[in-house]
Amino acid sequence: MAHANHLIAGVDLRSPENNRAHRTEEIDKKRLIVRRGQPFSLTVHLSDPLPSGHELALVLKQDKIKDDIVIRQRTAGESDDKWWLHQQRAQNEILLTVYSPARAAVGQYHLAVDLMSGDRRNLERTVFTKMYLLFNPWCKEDAVYLPDESLLQEYIMNEHGCIFTGSADLMQRLPWNFGQFEDNVMDICFEILDRSKPALSDPANDMSQRWDPVYISRAVIAMVNANDDGGVLVGKWQRPYTGGVVPTQWMSSVPILEKWSKSKSGVKYGQCWVFAAVACTVLRCLGIPTRCITNFESAHDTDGNLSIDRVYNIHKQQVENADSIWNFHCWIESYMQREDLPEGYGGWQVLDPTPQERSSGMFRCGPCPLKAIKEGDLDVKYDAPFIFAEVNADIIDWEIRPDGRRQQLSSNHTKVGKNISTKSPYSGEREDITLQYKYPEGSAKEREVYNKAGRRISGPEGEEESNTGVHSSMFFFPSQLENTGDKEVSCKLNMMSKAVTYNSVHLGECQSSTVNVVVPAHKVHREVVRLLYSQYASCVSEHNIIRVIGVAEVSGQEKSILKMVNIPLSKPELSIKVPGWVILNRRITTFISFTNPLPVPLKRGVFTVEGAGLLSTKEIRVSGSIAPGQRVSVELTFTPMRPGVRELLVDFDSDRLQDVKGVATLVVRKTSPLFSPMLPNIFG
Repeated sequence: MAHANHLIAGVDLRSPENNRAHRTEEIDKKRLIVRRGQPFSLTVHLSDPLPSGHELALVLKQDKIKDDIVIRQRTAGESDDKWWLHQQRAQNEILLTVYSPARAAVGQYHLAVDLMSGDRRNLERTVFTKMYLLFNPWCKEDAVYLPDESLLQEYIMNEHGCIFTGSADLMQRLPWNFGQFEDNVMDICFEILDRSKPALSDPANDMSQRWDPVYISRAVIAMVNANDDGGVLVGKWQRPYTGGVVPTQWMSSVPILEKWSKSKSGVKYGQCWVFAAVACTVLRCLGIPTRCITNFESAHDTDGNLSIDRVYNIHKQQVENADSIWNFHCWIESYMQREDLPEGYGGWQVLDPTPQERSSGMFRCGPCPLKAIKEGDLDVKYDAPFIFAEVNADIIDWEIRPDGRRQQLSSNHTKVGKNISTKSPYSGEREDITLQYKYPEGSAKEREVYNKAGRRISGPEGEEESNTGVHSSMFFFPSQLENTGDKEVSCKLNMMSKAVTYNSVHLGECQSSTVNVVVPAHKVHREVVRLLYSQYASCVSEHNIIRVIGVAEVSGQEKSILKMVNIPLSKPELSIKVPGWVILNRRITTFISFTNPLPVPLKRGVFTVEGAGLLSTKEIRVSGSIAPGQRVSVELTFTPMRPGVRELLVDFDSDRLQDVKGVATLVVRKTSPLFSPMLPNIFG
C-alpha cells in the first residue's frame, strides 16, 4: 500500500491470471512469472481519479544494470523492440496491459509504478516488487519459437520423462524427474546464470546478452559441470565415490540443484546422463525447448582425425590411448534460431554439459546445429568436429608387431553412432532420430559427407587388409568363426571377458581362455563363454557391463581377426503398488517390494523415492540383510501436492547391487471421482 496522501493506493500484479495465461502457474501462483513477447496485466488502485494530463509508467530495474527501463504508453512510429503499455481507466482503478519485446533479457526484474505529470516529471513511485521474465517458445517473434503445441507440452511442460542407457543391442529406459516447476528450481536456474564466469567478470555485458538463447544455453552447459566455475556437478567415472552419491543412484535433477544452491559447491557425483538431465531441467525451466539424447556406440575423438584408433599388443591386450568408444553417451538438444549463423541452421542444436574437451577455454560443447552435423559442415560453430566424430567416426584396430611395426587389423565405418534416441513426445517409448544426425550408414551420401568433413586415412602406406576366407562374428557371449573357403583352417581362439564402465574404462579381467580349433571348409565353429557371478562380482562396475573380446590367430596368416562386444547385465525389477484413487492433498499409501536375485545376501539396502508434485526425496532403509531369493517390502505414505499425471520414481541400492529402478504413473485428481459429477473437469 502507498503512504498517506499518495494517489497510488496499491498495485495488484494479478499473478494467478497472468501466470495461467503464460503457462507458468506450475512454477508459482503468487509471484509474477511471465514470458517475453506476450502481454500481461496489472491493476493500479488509486485513492482518487487520475488528474487530467497525468499518466502512469512502469519502471523495471535489473540487478547490476545502472539504467532503468521506463515503460510508457506507445507513441506512433515506435518499434516493436521496446517495452510499452496500454492504460484502461475504470473509476479509481487503471488496468495496465504491458507488452515486452520478444528479445527482452530473461531474468529477475524489480518493478515499480510511477505517477508522471504532463511534462513527464516523476511525482510518485511505489515500492519495487519482483517479477520474472522467461523465454517464450509460444511467441513467433521469440528466437525459441517452436510451432507445435504437442512438442511444447513435452519439451517445456513435461516434468518427468526417461533417458535411454545400456547398449545399442540392449537399450534400457531410465525414468527421470526433471522437476522444472518444483519449488525453488526457477530461482536456482537464475542463480546458475548469475554465478557463471561471464556474469561474475562483466555483469553488465552478461545482462545485455541474456536475450540470446545461444548465449544462455552456452552459459548453462558450462555451469552444469563444476570443472571451471564452481558449477553444479562434479564428474567421476570410477569408484570410489567417496563423499558423494554414486551417479547411477540419481533419478531427479531437483535434489542435485537444491544441494548445489545450499552448498555453493559442486555436487558429487555425475556422469553423462546426469549432466544432460540437469541441463535439460534448467533450460526447460527458462523456457527453451529441450530434450535428452542418447547416442549408442559414441566416439570420443581426442585428436580430431575423425577416427578412433584402438591399439593391441602382441598379447592381444589393448594399449590405453586417449580415443575411446562409449557404450552410450548422453547430451541434450535445444530448439532455437541461430541469428549468429547463415540462414538455415536454426532448429535443434546439440549441447553437451559433460566435461570432455574444452571449447573456448571452458568445458562445454555447443550449441551446434543438427544440420551442420548431418551435412558435415564442420566450420559451423560451436564444436561441430567433435560432435560429428561422436556419431560418425571410423574405428580402426591396430596390432603392434614384435618388430614394433603397427599393422592394421580391421576398420569399421558403420559401428559408431547407433540408435540415436530420445523419448517420444507422444508416449514413453523411444524415438529413433539417427537419420536427423546422418544419412543411412553405408550409403554413398553418408560416405560423401564423411569425406567432406575431412576424413584422414590412418593406415601406413602399402599396408592393406587381406581376405583370408575366415570371418568372425560375435553375438552376446557366443563367438562364431565361419570358414567360407574351400579348405579347412586351423586357428587359435583367445577369449577374454573384462568388466568395463560405460565409457570404456577397464576395471579388471573376469575370465580368459585359449582354444585351438579347426574349422572345416564352409563350416561354422561356435565357442560359448559362460561367466559366473563369482567371476565378475569383484570387478564389475555400477554400470554392470561385461566386455567380451575374441581374437582369432589363423594359421599361415600374419594378421589376427578381432571382435568385441559389450554386454549389459540385466537387472531385477521393483514392484510399486498404489491402491485406490490418488486425490490432491489427501494422504496415500504405496507398497514397494524387491526380490534379491543374487546368490549372496545384500546389506545396507535403501529405497529412495521421489516424484514431481508428489513428494520430495525420501529414503527408506532396510534393516538387516536380504538373503538370496528373499522378498522385502516397505510402505510409504505421502500427500500429493499438485494435480495431473505424475510419476513416482523408486531406486534401490545395496552393497552388492545398485541402481535398481522402478516407476509408477499416478493420476492425481482434484476431487474423488466417486463423488464428482464432472469427471472431465477434475484434472489440474
